[in-house]
Amino acid sequence: MKSYDVAVIGSGPGGYVAAIRCSQLGMKTAIIEKYNTLGGTCLNVGCIPSKALLDSSHHYEDAVRHFDEHGIEIPGEVKVNLEKMIARKQAVVDQTTSGIDFLMNKNKIDVYRGVGSFKDATHIIINGEENEEIEAKKVIIATGSKPSSLPFIKIDKERIITSTEALKLKEIPKHLLVIGGGVIGLELGQVYKRLGSDVTVVEYMDRIIPTMDAGLSKELTKVLKKQKFALNVSHKVKSVERKGDEVVVKADNKKGEEVEFKGDYCLVSVGRRPYTDGLNVEAAGVKLDDRGRIEVNSHLQTSASNIYAIGDVVKGAMLAHKASEEGVLVAEIIAGQKPHIDYNLIPGVVYTWPEVASVGQTEEQLKEKGIAFKTGQFPMRALGRSRASMDLDGFIKILADEKTDEILGVHMIGARAADLIAEAVVAMEYRASAEDIARMSHAHPTFAEAIKEAALAATEDRALHI
Repeated sequence: MKSYDVAVIGSGPGGYVAAIRCSQLGMKTAIIEKYNTLGGTCLNVGCIPSKALLDSSHHYEDAVRHFDEHGIEIPGEVKVNLEKMIARKQAVVDQTTSGIDFLMNKNKIDVYRGVGSFKDATHIIINGEENEEIEAKKVIIATGSKPSSLPFIKIDKERIITSTEALKLKEIPKHLLVIGGGVIGLELGQVYKRLGSDVTVVEYMDRIIPTMDAGLSKELTKVLKKQKFALNVSHKVKSVERKGDEVVVKADNKKGEEVEFKGDYCLVSVGRRPYTDGLNVEAAGVKLDDRGRIEVNSHLQTSASNIYAIGDVVKGAMLAHKASEEGVLVAEIIAGQKPHIDYNLIPGVVYTWPEVASVGQTEEQLKEKGIAFKTGQFPMRALGRSRASMDLDGFIKILADEKTDEILGVHMIGARAADLIAEAVVAMEYRASAEDIARMSHAHPTFAEAIKEAALAATEDRALHI
């Protein structure tokens, strides 16, 4: 039986990053993965493949709808080759996951293929092609999450699908029904909308992206309606039924009236649940909470002192970069260091176009806490760069403490918001004031100028270009 200082169960972003950092710190490390490829949901059926499809569909939309505005003549009819698009997506996934294999070899991490389950707190049985057992002084659980559903919905993976199936469809839906107006539903909905599908979104809450700042929700709603999305908020889905090649969704609207939606595909996108199936955590003395998450303390330590848990399997936002930060934190705690994570400064992003990004407190949260704040907002359409690229939708909003001017939250929707949000994270990590950003030089012409202008607007309402 092989013995290790640390064994990591799960090879998603949190798991493989934790393994790498443990190895860097001189620990003999193993990683256990049930699937043939490393990288978890994010690299295989989540972040990476969805962004590849979003990119391809964006190029197609530009070719069909916008090239004429640039004076570029396209010969003949531009058609979608979905098979080639899916293949290109898979090539991106394959290249990325093979990069994780390289990193495991480089860092001398032993990789085990199979389902890892606890025999006790220090012994793990691996059920793969061959059953084997390893011993580890410390264990990091990083098994991630799976798509959630509703009790009355039967996912057949053909017409009633999750995000996993939506990434490899054989045809473009004529009418895609999306249950859930959150990140995953809107991103995949936009992929197929660009390729020619009608898209109807059915959301239980009173707005889409309900966990983000209400201003972002309002602006994204306006943009998606302009893109011909059918958005139905405050609708409670009560049945989903397949009839041949048709799917019928019945829901009650906010007046309590029954409404019906019909399409040829239905994407169920109502969130994700922690994945602990097969782990046998009870044998190790690891406790779960009432939502199936692994209970941890502030050091991400479970009820078994030598076992830690990170990522989607514990409380908090289900984000790949959050899991990675937790992986590094746990590795450094095991090594005797004193790292920290400020969960308030983990950004959230929606990769629609325009992109949506946010960090820190929302207006609603600040009001609820009774914190006095001031707001500075700047429209993207006022930027020369936005006019040059025809990316006119959106804005950047900065919330700052009314007395100290410290930045408390930054919320943006617009071109490259996913990249721009990093400036806000850096500023808030160093507890910058809005005045600090207002005094910084930003290159012209760039989308980032909107951050400076929003900061100017938040400090004595002195934005220069509106």
